[in-house]
Amino acid sequence: QVQLVESGGGLVQAGGSLRLSCAASGSILRINAMGWYRQAPGKQRELVATITSGGTTNYADSEKGRCSISRDNAKNTVYLQMNSLKPEDTAVYYCYAKVTRWGLGMSDYWGQGTQVTVSS
Repeated sequence: QVQLVESGGGLVQAGGSLRLSCAASGSILRINAMGWYRQAPGKQRELVATITSGGTTNYADSEKGRCSISRDNAKNTVYLQMNSLKPEDTAVYYCYAKVTRWGLGMSDYWGQGTQVTVSS
């Protein structure tokens, strides 16, 4: 199995910053991509940012210039630095990983989510 454990969420005032972390563990041969999605109440889950094993990044248009995604391949960990936070960034943030497991091929995995609340 593969587990994704997120940390770093919380309550922050508008204009503040947060850094989310997500560590993957388990029977992992290779992590092809990692990233973050978010889901606000009453809305669909949406992309925040992703990063490949080679470091290629992709951001949602709303996050460009405010977020920075990075990863430590040796630690199977992905980070999301969020700056200039707005109340509309309030959501549950989910870690995502596309993982190749030993003898089992590639599958998508999700963390349990971490709440980010931005107060105005």
